[in-house]
Formats: sequence, C-alpha cells, structure tokens
Amino acid sequence: MKRYAYGWLTAAFFLISIALHWIFGWYAYVDDAAQHGQVVQVSSYLVEMGRDTFENWQSEFLQLIWQVVGLAYFLYVGSPASKENDDRLEAKVDALLKLSGEKGEAIIADLDHRYLRTHGHAQPHGHNEPPVAE
Repeated sequence: MKRYAYGWLTAAFFLISIALHWIFGWYAYVDDAAQHGQVVQVSSYLVEMGRDTFENWQSEFLQLIWQVVGLAYFLYVGSPASKENDDRLEAKVDALLKLSGEKGEAIIADLDHRYLRTHGHAQPHGHNEPPVAE
C-alpha cells in the first residue's frame, strides 16, 4: 500500500470528485426541472450527466492523463529525450572510475548489476538490491 500511496490518493480524489459532481448535478437537474415544470426522470438525468462528464473527461482528463502518464512512461523506459544529460554524466563518472584500474572496473560492474544497466538504459528499482561484496 505504501509503495502505491500516490496512486491510491489519486484514485480516492478522482472517485470523490466524480461522486460529488454527480450528486450536485442531481440537485441542479431537479431544480432546473422544477423551474420548468417538468417531471424529474432518472434516465434523462443519467444521459445529461453522462454527456457532461464525458465532455469534461475528453477536454481535461484525457489530455492530462496523456501528459502525465505518457511522459512518466517515456521517462521510465528511458527514451533519448528523457536521459540526454544522464548519459554524458555517466560516461564522465565511468571514465573517472576507470582511472583507478581494476577496482574502478569492479565498481562499474557492481553498479551496472545493482541498477540493472543493460543496453544503454537503466532499469528502475535496481537500487533496492544490496551491493555485491568485494
């Protein structure tokens, strides 16, 4: 649960906000129907609120979800745009470590193993693995 706390909080905020949107929408619908002398019908309300919710979903949530989730995904998989400076910095650190000879090579190999460094991309969550004893 702790590991996914942000996701759970986001889901809770979403569910609370959508529930409040529909509850307050119901009160507005009933008030509007009363002002126009119309009979309140649940089916008519569901169509109206479904339309309004989907319009909001399209204009706000889908755009935001793509920006946040899409960009986070590309950062996670290590797209070239998300790691341009990291490669240069890593190359410099590797070069400095190699100056110390075999010990530097061992440190680089250990770090590559711990951070699951393969094919030029670091994989996340590799930092949880304990260091290899020398």
